[in-house]
This record gives sequence, structure tokens and C-alpha cells, in this order.
Amino acid sequence: MNYHDILIRPLNTEKTNILLEEGNKVTFEVAPKANRIEVKKAIESVFNVKILSVHTQNVKGKVKQRGRIVGKRKDWKKAIATLMPGEKIEFFDGV
Repeated sequence: MNYHDILIRPLNTEKTNILLEEGNKVTFEVAPKANRIEVKKAIESVFNVKILSVHTQNVKGKVKQRGRIVGKRKDWKKAIATLMPGEKIEFFDGV
């Protein structure tokens, strides 16, 4: 699997901004079949930083209803990577 296929998109919410400021942690949506080791290698190679640890979560899609029609959002995987002290990703600066 290509490193750019593993990292789908960065997540930028109020909670992820707090994690970045307080714990030097960055958050990404990753491929559902990717494991922690693959995510760590992908972030290190794409952004040229050192990673201390990676935590992953499987997020279940919400069930949504519009009238009688019931649908479901897709399931996805979230990865929270803790950067080594002194490291930062330029992509997340100024966000």
C-alpha cells in the first residue's frame, strides 16, 4: 500500500486543535485496513518528522433518516499520532 493511500486526509476540528496545542498530537483519517505501524511509517515519510506513538480508532457511521428513507454514513478509521518533542508538521501550523 502506498503511503499516500494510507493517509486519506487530515482532521481539523476544535478537539484536534486542542490536542495539537497541548499534546503535540496530529490527527488523520486513514485507510480502514492500515495498522499503527503502517500509519507511523506513512506520516514519517510524507511529512519528514519523527513519531513517538500512534493510536487508532474505528469510527462507526451514523444512521441518518430523511422522512421514511433511512441511510447510513460510512465507517472510517481515525489515527492520532504523537510527535516527538520539538517536532512539528508545517501543514498544521497557523490552522
